[in-house]
Amino acid sequence: MRVLGVLLISVFALSAALESPVPVKDMPVGRKISGRITNGYPAYEGKVPYIVTLRFDNGSGGAWICGGSIIGHEWVLTAAHCTNGASSVTIGYGGVWRNQPQFTHVSSDFVQHEAYNTGTLHNDIALIRTPHVDFWSLVDKVELPRLEDRYNNYYGWWGLLSGWGSTSDSSGVTDYLNCVDIQIADNSICEEHYGTTFITPNHVCIATPENKGSCSGDSGGPLVLHDGNRQVAIVSFGSALGCLSNSPKGMTRVTSYLDWIRDHTGISY
Repeated sequence: MRVLGVLLISVFALSAALESPVPVKDMPVGRKISGRITNGYPAYEGKVPYIVTLRFDNGSGGAWICGGSIIGHEWVLTAAHCTNGASSVTIGYGGVWRNQPQFTHVSSDFVQHEAYNTGTLHNDIALIRTPHVDFWSLVDKVELPRLEDRYNNYYGWWGLLSGWGSTSDSSGVTDYLNCVDIQIADNSICEEHYGTTFITPNHVCIATPENKGSCSGDSGGPLVLHDGNRQVAIVSFGSALGCLSNSPKGMTRVTSYLDWIRDHTGISY
């Protein structure tokens, strides 16, 4: 029954009419994937100066990889399901090879959204306070939407999604930074797959008819508009069926959290 499927939405129990949403960092990779950014293209040095690699540690031997974006000299924006359970993070700046950044910083100062829900992935947004970072051609901030744009749904707008290839012996991919150009879809596309209880106005939906998008471990990465170069979304979740299932992917809508970001960082436009 569809109503019950919506109420019971989780990784483990769903109505047959709905697909299972999972954090992008936990999505199955699949054998033909060409990187965590599926069916994308390699980035040249300096193309995405705002993206950072994030290697989280939980203090007891557990570690995982996410992406993030520089939004200020002392702030990185990412997903809450990346910071959740972590005790520290190593941040890599300015590299196109994931394991060869220009420099790194270590931080344990996380500001995770207080209403983040691990079951529904609602409010999947977090901040990392970092040591001061100077900006230059390979390391620079991305601007956020203006406060006056908080009600713009950006349907039909094009943006750049970026991230590193997933380490996988079976797929043989590298750790090189990849990009893909994505058109923002109507949220109804994601509602049809994940249910109206799971999808809210605080999400950005990406349809993937050509299997273009984010994949395993790419959580927390930025979607930046072609027009204006402002970050409007954060990689959050996809289908448990895998990266190449042609299922739409969901992202955290940055415009829904501009006040929250400003209150914690002082950053606003």
